[in-house]
Amino acid sequence: MGNLVPEVMAQQKQAAISFDKLTHDFGTFKEEDGNVTCTFSFTNTGSVPLVINRVTASCGCTSPAWSKEPIMPGGKGFVKATYISKNRPGGFNKSLTVFSNAAKKAVFLRIKGEVIPKERTIEDIYPYQIGDIRFKSNHLAFVRINQGEKKTIQMQIINTSKENQALRFDQVPKHIQIKAVPETLKPQQKGYIEATYDAGVINDWGFVINRIKVLANEQAIGNNQLTISATIVEDFTSMTTEELANAAKIEFVDGRNFNFGKMAQRSKIEHNFIFKNVGKDNLILRKIKSSCGCTAVSPKDKVIEPGKSSSIKAIFSSGTRKGRQNKSITVITNDPKNSRIILRVSGEVTSPQTK
Repeated sequence: MGNLVPEVMAQQKQAAISFDKLTHDFGTFKEEDGNVTCTFSFTNTGSVPLVINRVTASCGCTSPAWSKEPIMPGGKGFVKATYISKNRPGGFNKSLTVFSNAAKKAVFLRIKGEVIPKERTIEDIYPYQIGDIRFKSNHLAFVRINQGEKKTIQMQIINTSKENQALRFDQVPKHIQIKAVPETLKPQQKGYIEATYDAGVINDWGFVINRIKVLANEQAIGNNQLTISATIVEDFTSMTTEELANAAKIEFVDGRNFNFGKMAQRSKIEHNFIFKNVGKDNLILRKIKSSCGCTAVSPKDKVIEPGKSSSIKAIFSSGTRKGRQNKSITVITNDPKNSRIILRVSGEVTSPQTK
């Protein structure tokens, strides 16, 4: 019993953290005023030095800082919280968690306020510029479009010059129609670009990207490229339950992932992804596309009868790459439940120093 009291007393010797406040309200402030910072002061009310191990914020919009040195009993320290207001208009309510060696391992702090959005300039509204024409974006994304479908989208533009600007488009593929409305913009006049994508004209599937040149008054100035993209898919929504039951069905015999382990630089490895049509209709391989650094060899026959098997050969050349590698092959088929399949090739490329 004689040794019990000292042991209990030793266990009771702990750091304790006591904050002057747990919440700070920044109130209302303008976005153009920049970031705002507050300080949460605390006291070590314990009997041993207090150490702040870390402070985490609930989101990337809040940046914390804190006392890094041990705080002696009775001493004071701080936790600072900076709210990054740029492009974050409106109200906010964020938390910080303070971890320490105190008896209470985690303490929650909170900051709140409201950011008044700055007045948007022409440059903010139309951030991309080609000559004297400003665009809301340099990318027209049709996102998902069914094969055979036509879709039209628009994007706003403005002529910021003191002269008329006539817009024309060059290197336009046959499946895209694009025009400016109006074709000639007067000084400071707003308009829009209208693009129509005809997925029935292009014989392609999956993610397709095209780049078109924009000419202002017949001049190609600077980076005058406009990107147009679409993901072309097959529409299975009209299929009946019976048709779905009798459709093609692709099944990969050894799985969809291949790990080659380790391989040296400037070497090559091959792997066959064997698959079988376990459905009741012909399986059609619409498209096979590999990511950079990996080559996919399509089977000779793109139509696989029910019960038949085939394979897709993946070839990976390590070149001068090193470290962990993750490559993919996208396979698009007429299988309603597996119309888009990702095959993965992964492993580690070792350099002479890391063998």
